Amino acid sequence: MTGSNTAPSRSFTRYALPVDDTIKQQMLNWGNQFNICCFMDNHGYQAGAHSYECLLAAGSWRWVKLRAGSGLDLLQAFAAHAGDWLFGHLGFGLQQDCVGVSNRFGDAVGFPDGYFFVPEHLLLLTPDELSISSYSLPADQVLRQVMASRGAGPRQTEAPTFAATYPRDEYIRLIKALQAHIQRGDCYEINFCQAFTAQGVQMDPVQVYRDLCRLSPTPFSVYYKLDDSYCLCASPERYFRLANRRVWSEPIKGTAARDPDPAIDQALATRLRNDPKEQAENVMIVDLVRNDLSRVCQPGSVQVEELFGVYPFPRVHQMISTVTGLLKAGLGWTDVVAASFPMGSMTGAPKKRVLELIGQYERRGRGLFSGSIGYVDPGGHADFNVVIRSLQYHRATGYLEYLVGSGITGYADAAHEYEECLLKAAAIRSVWASAAQS
Repeated sequence: MTGSNTAPSRSFTRYALPVDDTIKQQMLNWGNQFNICCFMDNHGYQAGAHSYECLLAAGSWRWVKLRAGSGLDLLQAFAAHAGDWLFGHLGFGLQQDCVGVSNRFGDAVGFPDGYFFVPEHLLLLTPDELSISSYSLPADQVLRQVMASRGAGPRQTEAPTFAATYPRDEYIRLIKALQAHIQRGDCYEINFCQAFTAQGVQMDPVQVYRDLCRLSPTPFSVYYKLDDSYCLCASPERYFRLANRRVWSEPIKGTAARDPDPAIDQALATRLRNDPKEQAENVMIVDLVRNDLSRVCQPGSVQVEELFGVYPFPRVHQMISTVTGLLKAGLGWTDVVAASFPMGSMTGAPKKRVLELIGQYERRGRGLFSGSIGYVDPGGHADFNVVIRSLQYHRATGYLEYLVGSGITGYADAAHEYEECLLKAAAIRSVWASAAQS
């Protein structure tokens, strides 16, 4: 834990400013010059109660780096004394603090198990106003610098060569081994992931993030930079939101392709909504989320606000359910994390046993993938995403990776699950093809 012990009183200067892609790009360009930068954009999705259209936290006034085993206690102490806005991430390794299952892998991209910071500069964008707060610069000067910001060099379109963690035969063998655990009653469902990695990649992370969002604009996208480590995330999924003691969690389980023909597209959405397999997977995770939230919410307050909702995104339909609850008096956002991390949609059920199986069968650590990036305001209101549909990159080494996964049940077809992983991988790689055509 480091930085100034006492931050000035934070105040904001507000500017009437209509939202468009230009101001968002300028905000990101300006924030990227700092060694720490968190840029969050919901791309106009207002369903699901977003407080801001876009947020930028850049530079750190105070920060804390978390290590699995003692990370949650340190985070709770840091949050209790910060008295300010916090931005940062929860890595998958913090499962050790929340569930008691240790993670034997490190993060190849270099992200710590967790990291949070009080931003030196904070910009909040609503549909008609930009609010600026800075501990070191006048707000007018920040605005001038943002408006003058330009992107980096020329667009880079050469696609990296990725290698898969598992060849097809090995992947199918592992899925069948996991299904044997399900048949023995060890678990009901397990989210199994594999990585695709590339070495020696030189790229402009800002440009790749923009290409990713142009291809797939989503409500929980994040550009996150911590020194030489980057996460470029186009997530459609919320981990949890906390506002006025009400908690919302919105797990995703169930995916279907989109089609340019409206009639076919609607048929695909209807098929997803009524698919017994997808419903079974979704309701298992909903029950897990209900149980998690019941540990920190008032008795009787946890409810399934929506079950099997199907929502269209640019490339896919997603089945999303919403679970809500009223937080017990005296508890805060870190208690929600302690009770519910890692999120059920990225683990399976029961959570502790599937985390043990993930550690046994997955060949590498998930790092920030399956974790969360988010923010907390001084009043304790919080919003965190689920880190999926993302690229993780280490600029100094040129290491680049992305992970894909799927929910495995006893009825899953191993060969089909492998093909589904390849489809998800192709969607990520299409970022470079899209850039080449633009």
